Amino acid sequence: MADTLAAALPAPSAARQILGLAAPTALSAVLQVAAQIAETWLAARQGTAALAGWSVVLPFSLLMQQMSAGAMGGGVSSATARALGAGRREEASALVLHAVLIAVAAGGAFAVLLAVFPRAVLGAIGGATAAEAAAPYAMWLFGLGAVPVWLANTLASVLRGGGQHALAARVLLVTWAAYPPLAWALAEPLGMGLPGIGAAMGASFLACTLVMGVAVLRGRAGFRPTLRVRPSAAMFWRILSVGLVASALAGVANLTTILVTARLASHGAAAVAAYGISARLEFLMIPIAFGVGSALTALVGRAVGAGRWDMALRLAWTGGAMALAVTGAIGLLVAAAPGAFAGFFSADPAVIAVAKRALSYTGLAFGGFGLGMALYFASQGAGRMGWPMAAGVSRIAVAVGGGWLLGDVLGMGLDGQFLAVALGITAYGLVTAMGVRRAVWAPR
Repeated sequence: MADTLAAALPAPSAARQILGLAAPTALSAVLQVAAQIAETWLAARQGTAALAGWSVVLPFSLLMQQMSAGAMGGGVSSATARALGAGRREEASALVLHAVLIAVAAGGAFAVLLAVFPRAVLGAIGGATAAEAAAPYAMWLFGLGAVPVWLANTLASVLRGGGQHALAARVLLVTWAAYPPLAWALAEPLGMGLPGIGAAMGASFLACTLVMGVAVLRGRAGFRPTLRVRPSAAMFWRILSVGLVASALAGVANLTTILVTARLASHGAAAVAAYGISARLEFLMIPIAFGVGSALTALVGRAVGAGRWDMALRLAWTGGAMALAVTGAIGLLVAAAPGAFAGFFSADPAVIAVAKRALSYTGLAFGGFGLGMALYFASQGAGRMGWPMAAGVSRIAVAVGGGWLLGDVLGMGLDGQFLAVALGITAYGLVTAMGVRRAVWAPR
């Protein structure tokens, strides 16, 4: 434990390195948060049924973003950074083609599942009424947007792995700035309603993909990609050894939201819509933590590639403390005034009443979530994903199993379920932190 505490002490050089890379990504993340808040507000303007439909799609939309940017994207960034840290520039160049092939395959899977069979998939979670409202939205969002979202975030990860966080952030900043006004124009003046929000997301990321692609092809990541190379299982594994575990963790996080949503379906559309608001605010901590986390993936990856494990630990704990401070402060604000946040997204008194109850519990856990996310990204850079996987399992066990115990067996109802969600988030942060220590982070 002493070595962990020693590594946790902020080092000015580590803090400066993190801030230098995190600042542009953090600015992009702030705009992403604003865009996602605007999306929630715009979905609520379409009515309670539409908001319930949007809430049912939300876990899959979040999963797509998390897997492509922070999970498999983290695998791309980590593999690129480790290759460059070890001086293997040719390997970094060859990794780009493998990353793009993974993105196309994964984006295509999302498109087939949720644009072709939306009613079957979404109806099993939120019921027939919510699924009917959600299906046209899902068709546009995933049919037009799944592959571009995957490609844009993958190419951004290539740039980050090469240390070009600012360039990736600038392109994403413009993308997130363009999305809300386009979504509003399609949803309301042009009369598309909820499906217009999905169409706007797809169109925004299609443009983003084109710009990112040009930047990578021109060598803006510090190297030109080698596209005329035979795909190699070893190269795929450089990415997938981290990306598959991280994607599984993203899946577990969103499966938690899906299962909790399914448990709440029996309480009616208002409860489902209210939990959608709570889940959205909870998951808004991810882009905030990603500002620090993306820097940690690259910096820790380069340190590990160079064999500097003590530096990697120092970077991880310094970044974790930064993320804890920011997300913890936001969480306390949300928990102190849950009605104000709930009322911003919906005017339905039933939705506001349930959302207030949810946020009063989950807001208190935001700090632990931010710490866990930052150390998860650091673990990607180190290639040490065992403890983060255990953390994801503990989260779903506490949130769903604990929700059944507190809500159903002990008779606490909705309050018991929301308390279990908060405890699950806290468990995730604590278990992830337990894995960031010298006994785990060492050469093999």
